[in-house]
Amino acid sequence: MSTIAKVTTYDLRFPTSQTLSGSDAMNPDPDYSSAYVVLETSDGDCGYGFVFTIGRGNDVVVTAIDTIARKFIGKRVETYLDQMRLAWDECIHDSQLRWLGPEKGVVHMACGALLSALWDLKARRSRMPLWKLLSSMEPEELVSTLDFRYLTDALTPEEAVDILADKKASADARAHDLIQRGYPGYSTAAGWLGYSDEKMLSLIRSETREKGFQQIKLKVGQNLQDDIRRLSLARQEAGPDIRIAVDANQVWDVPQAIAWIKHLEKYDLAWVEEPTSPDDVLGHAAIQKAIHPLAVATGEQMQSRILYKQYLQAGAFQVMQIDATRVAGPQEIILEYLLAHKYGVRVCPHAGGVGLCEAVVQYAMLDYVSISGQMEDRMVEYVDNQHEYFLEPSRICHGRYQTPLNPGSGIQMNLALCEQYMYAQPRIRTSADDE
Repeated sequence: MSTIAKVTTYDLRFPTSQTLSGSDAMNPDPDYSSAYVVLETSDGDCGYGFVFTIGRGNDVVVTAIDTIARKFIGKRVETYLDQMRLAWDECIHDSQLRWLGPEKGVVHMACGALLSALWDLKARRSRMPLWKLLSSMEPEELVSTLDFRYLTDALTPEEAVDILADKKASADARAHDLIQRGYPGYSTAAGWLGYSDEKMLSLIRSETREKGFQQIKLKVGQNLQDDIRRLSLARQEAGPDIRIAVDANQVWDVPQAIAWIKHLEKYDLAWVEEPTSPDDVLGHAAIQKAIHPLAVATGEQMQSRILYKQYLQAGAFQVMQIDATRVAGPQEIILEYLLAHKYGVRVCPHAGGVGLCEAVVQYAMLDYVSISGQMEDRMVEYVDNQHEYFLEPSRICHGRYQTPLNPGSGIQMNLALCEQYMYAQPRIRTSADDE
């Protein structure tokens, strides 16, 4: 038996604004950052979690994680690892902290970091990568960890068990296929708005011809004529066989989005991402109806499973995106995938920020093995940022993520390499009392 002895949270900030890597119409100067959590047990085991941010406010997330961590200090870790639903309930259903959401925003993401650390620890103790741990669980066991509150008008626990059970007999074959082939990715490396035309075209060449990506994504929404010019150049460079998606990062109103997209659709777009506010379900539905058959894609900033449910019920997108740290950890992400499968919508996860590629590919692989059983026309975003600071960085071969095989969720950082990017002293929690 061991207890949770210490939770340390680091405020890490990388100066990506200096190169304009990550720049888009809504976020012109991001500094990719991580509120990074190390959960340590009394017997020396560790679990790792994080929340991705883009700079200012990272300290707010660090404080929220430290506040929530108090409830775990001194508790028997096996109690949580054997009953992950209990860990969820203690995080999510704290009646006073819930007032700050409910189930959305900084507190919700902070819960996700701690729950991710517990799942990472569980996978490490099981000596399996997270995707394999989750896919090896019996359907009833996995579903017992999930919170269906507010979802049963769209997905019941019984339906979730049936979805998982339907794929169980053939899961080993798909796991073997994953190990052999990996999972498709697409590249956003060339797409940042702050890049010159020359840099954009050079990156399109390297990402498609050298790295083998079959889809790229460009940021749009700042200036229509500039978007038309850049897309024309990109399409000419990429050729007709490479898919090109565009991402407006929420800058348009609904009528503006529809009008703007009409000018861009001639470039044979794979999808239009985040055309308006992520909270506007009906706005997205109107855009999707107006631009059909071109697909709307969104989800990276949806704050809870309830919003995903509403999008799916409204038919508001054709491509659903998930983010590894926007919601409350693995349990909520699994529910999002189950909902998408129930409604027949493909999932192409958002990634690219510090640790997001490493984290989110675990869920895409779980989906292939145990939920949708599909890999065609699905892909995970890839951007070559900050991977060198992870002990098990994402690996790409011929445009495909290589399958993680080491125990855990793949998000342990090399803190010695990160020392110069520590914005403040880490928050160390060893007591349940206020400190």
